[in-house]
Amino acid sequence: MNVVIVEDTPVNLVLMQNLVRRLGDHDCKVFSEPELGLAWCFAEPPDLIIVDYMMPVMDGIEFIGHCRANEDLRNRPILMVTAAADKEVRYAALEAGATDFLTKPIDKNEFTPRVKNMLRLRESMMAATRRADDLAVEVRNATAEIHQRERETVLRLAKAAEYRDPETGSHILRMANYSAIIANELGLPHSITEHILLAAPMHDVGKLGTPDHILLKPGRLDPDELEIMRQHSAIGYDILKDSSSPVLQLAAEIALSHHEKFDGTGYPQRLTGEAIPISGRIVAVADVFDALTSERPYKPAWEIKAAREYLEDGIGKHFDPACVEAFDARWEDVFEIYTKYRD
Repeated sequence: MNVVIVEDTPVNLVLMQNLVRRLGDHDCKVFSEPELGLAWCFAEPPDLIIVDYMMPVMDGIEFIGHCRANEDLRNRPILMVTAAADKEVRYAALEAGATDFLTKPIDKNEFTPRVKNMLRLRESMMAATRRADDLAVEVRNATAEIHQRERETVLRLAKAAEYRDPETGSHILRMANYSAIIANELGLPHSITEHILLAAPMHDVGKLGTPDHILLKPGRLDPDELEIMRQHSAIGYDILKDSSSPVLQLAAEIALSHHEKFDGTGYPQRLTGEAIPISGRIVAVADVFDALTSERPYKPAWEIKAAREYLEDGIGKHFDPACVEAFDARWEDVFEIYTKYRD
């Protein structure tokens, strides 16, 4: 281990250096000038510092204070050498951050076990740090695995809904990525953007409760059928709402709100403006754009320019102006997703 000794008396410096070397294969650096010793400690943080109290320019207490103010030295063991009678000095040294004391004149029977104890303390601290680092890695890996399983569950649940719908699996990937692009451009926190990316694919999970003769009808729905179709928002919310998962909670919010319109003419609650959750306002833009640009049994795909113009025409009516502006601002990213996940 690395030991630094700072002592302005040459005899004591040599004595302590020799005693440290007898303890084993330790690298011991010695300094008679405290400012040089401090500079070395800052540059090469040692495992143990032994510093005399009474020195010119900078005393031991001031030296310790500088060490404790340094992030790398904050928790390193420091032994201060002082006379046994200097109680006030010892109190001040403890206040400054001294770990223990050595008494002058240097007694090898005291010096050896105290230094051994400090080096053992340092070894224990290093082992604890390594263990903490290992645990942190384990926690990160376990968390990543949980997130991956959650993501897989979400996607499989979304696919279950897609199997009963003419829409394709590529639809959920495209609209989820469009949603994340909008959220990112709006400046939402990264964690929220990630949750939207995961939750958006479940926006239509309530279609699991929609009868096939309505869900798969190739022509226009009549008013009664349309009313039944619109129930999928509330059904999706009921499926997802009681989860303890933040992603599924957000998915429930999206399922319920993504058919609301900014002017209050949407469903199921006829919310207006910012009363509609931001997640629902975001997904409304992403979902409509992808629906327009995708081929369905009952319609051809729109050209993306026409779909973009449709969104812009719906600003303040169907869509939140800020969400459409964010979508437009990231058009290159939108086009990349559009081409990457084609059916």
